[in-house]
Amino acid sequence: MKRLLDCTASDFQNMNGQDLKASIRACEGRVMLSETMTSVAPLYPGITNAELAASFGADLLLLNVFDVFNPSVKGYTCETNESIIEKVKELTGRPVGLNLEPVDLNAEQIEQLEPISKGRTATEETLIEAKKLGFDFICLTGNPKTGVTNDQTVVAIQKAREVFGKEGLIIAGKMHGAGVTNETGSGIISEATLSNFIEAGADVILMPAPGTVPGITVETAERYVRFVHSKGALAMLTIGTSQEGADEATIRQIALNSKMAGADIYHIGDTGFYGIAVPENIMTYSIVIRGRRHTYVRMASSVRR
Repeated sequence: MKRLLDCTASDFQNMNGQDLKASIRACEGRVMLSETMTSVAPLYPGITNAELAASFGADLLLLNVFDVFNPSVKGYTCETNESIIEKVKELTGRPVGLNLEPVDLNAEQIEQLEPISKGRTATEETLIEAKKLGFDFICLTGNPKTGVTNDQTVVAIQKAREVFGKEGLIIAGKMHGAGVTNETGSGIISEATLSNFIEAGADVILMPAPGTVPGITVETAERYVRFVHSKGALAMLTIGTSQEGADEATIRQIALNSKMAGADIYHIGDTGFYGIAVPENIMTYSIVIRGRRHTYVRMASSVRR
């Protein structure tokens, strides 16, 4: 198995979810994931946000606000019988994942929640459709004001494992409170919650990066990452608080702190501009965690390799 740092587009085409997990593990904390919105106009016309993120150094692409029953990605119009997800993978040469949301209808709200479409919620029906569309991995988490809870995430992980089978790659956790009482700040996660996610079938646990959510320090994140690793899972530390639009010095600090905490995957969110991180911040983050060598190679590698 090649480490992801050395993989090209043709390598990714031949990987299932568990192959991808092994490839990520072999990188020793040097994998960059960028999240982009698909339902808003791209930052620049004539190119999708996913392509832009890939060109600035992202190894993995995560699509957000994507409705599996009305599949489309702004910036590209599909031809007849063409699969939009297969096309995004072809255009970017990267593994492409989908964010689905385990909404808890009984969640205790800390703020007014906003309803989302059925095609974005983590139900069995949407998971089956996501598999048909050809996504390489699934991420179960919540956008702001959606009412996603840890308890409902456990249920969604179990459903995702049933649908995608043992070869699927499942990422799960919360980047912020998602509008739910008692799951904010350092109360977002606990060792019990992490155990529940892993036992339900999650391969990668996502948590807030140090400095992105109040109370999540380097020491706190490191403790939880060590716990996740002791259970055989990987850890993804996230920027889900719009700090993807901060200055580059802030990005460097978050990157180094996440590195010290032991992250396997580094996530950068999608609202630096509305729909994508500030592209230079994707590159800055990548350079911090693995230097110019691996960043520039990822940026320059042709999708025909």
